[in-house]
Amino acid sequence: MIKSHLLYQLSYSPSCLGFQSGASLAKGFRPVQRCVTLSSQDRFARVSQAQIAPRNWVSMTISDFLMIPVAWLTANAASLLAAIAILVAGWYLARLAARAIKQLLPLAYGVDKNFAPLLSQAARYGIIIFAVVTALNLLGVSNASILAVLGAAGLAIALALQGTLANIAAGIMLIWLRPIAIGEFIQGDGVAGVVVEIGLFGTRLRSSSGLYIFTPNQKLWASAITNHSREPRRRIDVNVSVPDSIDIAKSRKILLRIASSDKRVLADPAPNVHVDSFSGAAVNLQLRAWVATPDYLETLYALTEEAKISLNRELTGTKADKAGITVTPDPANPSPETQAGG
Repeated sequence: MIKSHLLYQLSYSPSCLGFQSGASLAKGFRPVQRCVTLSSQDRFARVSQAQIAPRNWVSMTISDFLMIPVAWLTANAASLLAAIAILVAGWYLARLAARAIKQLLPLAYGVDKNFAPLLSQAARYGIIIFAVVTALNLLGVSNASILAVLGAAGLAIALALQGTLANIAAGIMLIWLRPIAIGEFIQGDGVAGVVVEIGLFGTRLRSSSGLYIFTPNQKLWASAITNHSREPRRRIDVNVSVPDSIDIAKSRKILLRIASSDKRVLADPAPNVHVDSFSGAAVNLQLRAWVATPDYLETLYALTEEAKISLNRELTGTKADKAGITVTPDPANPSPETQAGG
């Protein structure tokens, strides 16, 4: 005799589930009648120690096998429809909750706006997982079974998703320690741009040319981050190269006058000009001036342009000497856009 766990024709009542084999499922099977008391969470019928003659396996047709899922669907149609409805409702509720948290949380007093994207994504995935678990419960899968499966597969899932889990941990650390914030211009992991969103798995940036940049949280967290917007003021460095035949003292006075006349340049620390280096027949001067961080880029462009125009106009010398005057921003001090509006 062979022990089998085949699903039989099901007849359901609130307190008893009956199983009976016969010509409807397998022609020639010996009739078997069982009545098993089920809990509210056990909707899957299992027949234990059902004695079936070996010859009955040969007599089953394809239609008999196809009737097995049909019988299950017939017996569990209501539960299946309810599970599908819960999944659909959970999906839309997750999207609605994520959108509400992302839009309303920054308006709450005392709540950091950087938390909104991460919390909205966490709420979305949490609602979806809850809906899936609830739907499985309606189909007869108990919570204990789900936890047992997740526990058994936990190690494999952790190994397969170790990069994803690292991104989640890095995102939490970025939010907690706040080396970056939404609206700030940063450089890190070879990318640069204004922070648009710090998400659960990655950070979205917008470059100064309007490009969309997405970088995983782990790469950004593991790299050196340069924040161009965090400090309230920044120093402008403008390099000026003049021929050695040009009066250096006069060049210094012109550059200082240009910086002092710009209202965006701070008086403390005061701007200064010094000889940075000598290169062949040229003298390299450097103008340094401090400005408020939001005014950095516009002031840098204005001082660079005005320095070249004023030196060519006011310095005495040959036409070739004036043509040799070059003015450039210091390449060692990058000048990205620091305003969120880009």
